[in-house]
Amino acid sequence: MTFARNQWYVAAYGSEVGRNLLARTVLGEPLVLYRTGAGQAVALADRCVHRRFPLSESRLDGDTIVCGYHGFTYDPTGACVFVPGQQRIPRTARVVSFPVVEQDSFIWVWIGDLDRADPAAIPRAPWLADPRYAVVRGMAPLNARYGLLVDNLLDLSHETYLHGGYIGTPEVANTPITTEVDEDRGIVYVSRHMDDAECPPFYARSTGIQGRITRWQDIEYHPPCLYLLHSRIAPQGVYPPAEGEDREAFHAEIVYAITPSTEHTTYDFWAVARDFAIDDESVSEYLHHSNHTVVMQDVTALNILEQVIATEPDRYQELSINIDTGGLAARRLLARMVGSGTVGAAR
Repeated sequence: MTFARNQWYVAAYGSEVGRNLLARTVLGEPLVLYRTGAGQAVALADRCVHRRFPLSESRLDGDTIVCGYHGFTYDPTGACVFVPGQQRIPRTARVVSFPVVEQDSFIWVWIGDLDRADPAAIPRAPWLADPRYAVVRGMAPLNARYGLLVDNLLDLSHETYLHGGYIGTPEVANTPITTEVDEDRGIVYVSRHMDDAECPPFYARSTGIQGRITRWQDIEYHPPCLYLLHSRIAPQGVYPPAEGEDREAFHAEIVYAITPSTEHTTYDFWAVARDFAIDDESVSEYLHHSNHTVVMQDVTALNILEQVIATEPDRYQELSINIDTGGLAARRLLARMVGSGTVGAAR
């Protein structure tokens, strides 16, 4: 599978990047990430130009990286500033420095053409850095292509069968969806509104609601990387007011950053931001454990699916139904992105 290179992707959480060297591979490009002494995040190509030793296996000296093999030293722009045994530094002694933006707790990186890197194009997930929300988060490597995770998240009917006992109930699979596509902005919207649903443990234990609920799931997918699920939970029959704040409901903003690492591996960054019980650490611990369990159930299933797909003959014919309209729209937008600019596959 090819990638849309001229797009922003999440390489890390901001909290992961510090004064240690962090290795990540995005769109098949090995990167090393760190912060300067002033706190600026840096992303460089993770290969010394001399003998390709990983800079992530080297060391920081101030704001420079000293290659752990032969001592070539690079500044935050990727320029080599020291070569052992000689005064002259070869003109080609530099590594690529990738544009980086830190926003909404994520470190976003641009792998494509430098003159097309527009920070204003990065989609937002503001709840992740909003003190009015409590946030739990994590990252799970996936041994499967990123398109499988996109399909998974845009068809939440699988919650009923794969995540029963956590977030899945019969109503999720049995309730029809509505799908809209904003062609100009390139966003897929999928909504499922359940007026009378069982309250899954994920929300029963975190909100304290007893009995049945009104449960809304409103998805925004911003290809290629950012997925937002606006989850509204309220006692059965309680709906938003015509005007003013929706105070009688509980809201969870569930965020996934879907970053292709290679053709067949993916970084699954996940976060749950909530506007209730924000000071209750026991709720945070429960939601972190539960959502991590749900994510790992997805990881297990998609890793299996990747292995199955690898053994299939060419042009295997899938069957798609109504619940797949969001995923199919996402596939189309991703294909359009790939076809409209520089693309790349794992090297």
